Amino acid sequence: MGKELGDRIADRLKFAGIQQKELAEKIGITESAMSRYISGERDPKPNIIANMATALHTTSDYLLGIENEEFCHSKVKRMIARNASAMTHEEKMELVDALFKED
Repeated sequence: MGKELGDRIADRLKFAGIQQKELAEKIGITESAMSRYISGERDPKPNIIANMATALHTTSDYLLGIENEEFCHSKVKRMIARNASAMTHEEKMELVDALFKED
């Protein structure tokens, strides 16, 4: 895993606009552990990777470098299902609007 995983976590942190300390708090680990994962010094356990993926609105496969962020219906569906409970009503309505908007 190492550095590639850390780079992908860092990229998703930037994309989400959050700091590593905030991510660490969200998934219940220390900031120093998160720092070691991002630097590639340590490899997180699978459950930590899954929690990071959920918090960063992506998949474990993406963080591990197994897949790219290319569109895939089943992945999008899985991500929505995984994150729906954390979405506000307004976010859900934006999603519905985006899905049914005429191009």
